[in-house]
Amino acid sequence: MKVACCTPDINVPCLGIPGTRFGSQEALFFLQKCTNLKKLKQVHGRIIRFGLTYDQLLIRKLIELSSSFGKLSYATMVFDQLNVPDTFTWNVMIRACSISGSPKMALLLFKAMLSQGFAPDKFTYPFVIDACMASSAFDFGRVAHALAIKMGFWNDLYVQNTMMNLYFKCENVDGGCKVFDKMRVRNVFAWTTVIAGLLACGKLDTAQKLFERMPSKNVVSWTAMIDGYVKHKQPIKAFNLFERMQADDVKPNEYTLVSLVRACTEMGSLRLGKKVHDYAFKNGFELEPFLGTALIDMYSKCDSLDDARAVFDMMQVKTLATWNTMITSLGVHGFRDEAISIFEEMEKKNETPDAITFVGVLSACIYMNDVELAVKYFNLMIYRYSITPILEHYECMVEIYTRAYRLEEIYTLGNTMESNHDVAELLRRKKLTSIDDIKKLILKQYEDLDFSDLVLDHFSSSSGVQIDINQTSK
Repeated sequence: MKVACCTPDINVPCLGIPGTRFGSQEALFFLQKCTNLKKLKQVHGRIIRFGLTYDQLLIRKLIELSSSFGKLSYATMVFDQLNVPDTFTWNVMIRACSISGSPKMALLLFKAMLSQGFAPDKFTYPFVIDACMASSAFDFGRVAHALAIKMGFWNDLYVQNTMMNLYFKCENVDGGCKVFDKMRVRNVFAWTTVIAGLLACGKLDTAQKLFERMPSKNVVSWTAMIDGYVKHKQPIKAFNLFERMQADDVKPNEYTLVSLVRACTEMGSLRLGKKVHDYAFKNGFELEPFLGTALIDMYSKCDSLDDARAVFDMMQVKTLATWNTMITSLGVHGFRDEAISIFEEMEKKNETPDAITFVGVLSACIYMNDVELAVKYFNLMIYRYSITPILEHYECMVEIYTRAYRLEEIYTLGNTMESNHDVAELLRRKKLTSIDDIKKLILKQYEDLDFSDLVLDHFSSSSGVQIDINQTSK
């Protein structure tokens, strides 16, 4: 058996006094106390030293913890040291890959498991099917479905529900419905899965009929149907269903209220939005990121920025989406200085911005007519945060240069432009018909004259402006 090169630090307090007994129970106790990879490696070193690598319970715990610390490579190394992992350990490793953002590796492990003669159990297939959905490997998912039937696990509710999810995600409505129709036992989770799947595929009427047939409903099924109405732009029906939900004495959760807030946003009803907010407050709902961000968006779009800012200031935990929503809301309503101030506060909190953040920031710079500030943030985005500019960023920069009558500087943007179609679309949208400036911009990006012709042709055909590049070069 392979042994990891890991020297334990026996002086670390969490590992006890040197010379004392260190068995499987002690190792498991210390593993459960690990809060980072360094401590885990120390405990792992002792597991190796005391010959406990045969204990697959400990190995599974090592895999789970190291993957939860974002160190899937370490988890893989631990797994690879086992000569004969049992099915449970295979399952843990497959699941770790799937939830750690490596679903393709999970599928490779499943193939290795089969090829080495290890028999999957009823827990293996849901993990594998989840990996298929995460990697869009729908054909492989159908193979896993066939194997589950062949191996006798078809009647397992967990396997069936996961298979329904797979079919609906690949928009195979018939496949998902067939799985549901063949189920001998249907719990509330199965009913909710098929309803949510139908709603995701745009089958609102079918989902509604199934919902009415449900023998029992819980908060998840009610919320799924409410959210379906909102997404299909039927907010009144969403509120009617919420009233029925309350009449049935089913208490809403945060997701229910977020769906209702979005319904208010869809209707542009500040009055209803405040009612939902008041309901949340009176019923003890905290302003968690999901609900708080939805309220900020609703208040902003209903022209009540003071309420949006009040919600933002009250939130104890803010996600990137929260910051972005507040920055964009302030910019849209003309509070550009405040939008920049929120961005600066965001940086102080060590929250890393994304491309959407800078769309909001650059938009604020436009209406402040501050070219230098826009250039500063455009460069900050590229060079500090390594964010590749998207079309919306270029649109903002072209707009601010145009407003400042500094068209000669637009061509400098060509240093970062990558797509000829994006450039042409940008020019078309902003109606920059000055031939000299267009030519500067295009030729700066594309030194090859033939390629430049292609871009200009695309621009002229999409904008209706005929450009003769030979004439412009005279």
